[in-house]
Amino acid sequence: MRRLLPCGVTLAPALALLTVTTVRVDDPGPLLDLLPGDDALAWVCGDEGLVGWGEATRLEVSGADPFGEAERWWRALGEACAVDDRVGLPGCGLVAFGSFAFDPTTGSSTLVVPAVVVGHRSGSWWVTTQVADGGRPRPAAVLTGGSEPAAPRAVRFSDGARTATDWTRVVAGVVDRIGTGEVDKVVLARDLEAQLDEPLDVRWPLKRLSEGYPGCWTFAVDGLLGATPEMLIRLEEGLATSRVLAGTIRRSGDPARDAAQAEVLARSSKDLEEHGYAVRSVAEALEDHCASVDVPAQPFLLRLQNVMHLASLVSGVVADGSTSLGLLASLHPSAAVCGTPTAAAMDVIREVEGMDRGRYAGPVGWLDASGDGEWGIALRCAELDPADPRRLRLFAGCGIVAGSQAEQELAESAAKLVPMRDALQG
Repeated sequence: MRRLLPCGVTLAPALALLTVTTVRVDDPGPLLDLLPGDDALAWVCGDEGLVGWGEATRLEVSGADPFGEAERWWRALGEACAVDDRVGLPGCGLVAFGSFAFDPTTGSSTLVVPAVVVGHRSGSWWVTTQVADGGRPRPAAVLTGGSEPAAPRAVRFSDGARTATDWTRVVAGVVDRIGTGEVDKVVLARDLEAQLDEPLDVRWPLKRLSEGYPGCWTFAVDGLLGATPEMLIRLEEGLATSRVLAGTIRRSGDPARDAAQAEVLARSSKDLEEHGYAVRSVAEALEDHCASVDVPAQPFLLRLQNVMHLASLVSGVVADGSTSLGLLASLHPSAAVCGTPTAAAMDVIREVEGMDRGRYAGPVGWLDASGDGEWGIALRCAELDPADPRRLRLFAGCGIVAGSQAEQELAESAAKLVPMRDALQG
């Protein structure tokens, strides 16, 4: 028998009540070092963020309205929980990690409520235990630290759904369609297969990504792992912020050459056009929920280890009470990962891309009981094969506009695959 909770959502009796306790702790060391070998969950930028493990409950959802279904389930779960939060910072109390499919009509999305969450923010550390069945929380007992992660001994890469040559042909075809006015921008993705001799210890690539890209958000949710430079939405006490990236150039490693390349990127009409589409799509989506939206006049240059991006920070004050999940429903998919007009770009992607993106380029992050949270776009990432933990798919995508050159887009996609390729090396 199942218990009917508010909003018409049903939960199994064993999961109808969680006892959630958050307490302060002394600095336990780097967050990623605390993770066990199994069930790792992470959202870390620099030395701050959240990690989790174990599972108190989860939601699996598919269909046309994943964010609405997730929000109804999350609200019902929150009303059925007993929460003792003695810290009161964002990410404390009831917390779930989540990742959503890029295309909800073909993919599955998930929210995972871990048994244990450890967080660090602004010099404060805390532990949250989320216990079902009336169990007794023991926060201090969970901070024993994980074992050392095992490095992959061998990794073999091979073509994914398309060869590089085939992919450039597809890009050229899309540029032609843009020229006819069918669509303004299309983001095309490609994948790469990785085969290991032994099951992957996800802590190894997570630590390498975090060390190599401290300005990105290193994440792991239900077999999806990576380091994204793009924050789709952060919602905290009514303030919504998005870091929009579009327009990319590869770094050479030579400071003088990189400085010249930065000037080229900042003046590139093709990249500025691509960036403008992405910023407008986010701003227009936020305008439906915010009293005011602040859009910078010019992008800034975000320098990462392997590439440089045009970036803009768009922010707004939420006026309609929307949660982060409600904002995601309006924001995803943005022009940065789909194109514009959205419906036309999505039709082209489904027609020509030749693969299922899964959760690549979908929202990934966390939320708390208030509905606040941080959601990036799952970029620079890989997804473990659920049937074989020795196999992964790596992903990269490029925004195609009228001035795009197929070979240059191929080079850009190769640069975007570098973080995950390097992170998997032993």
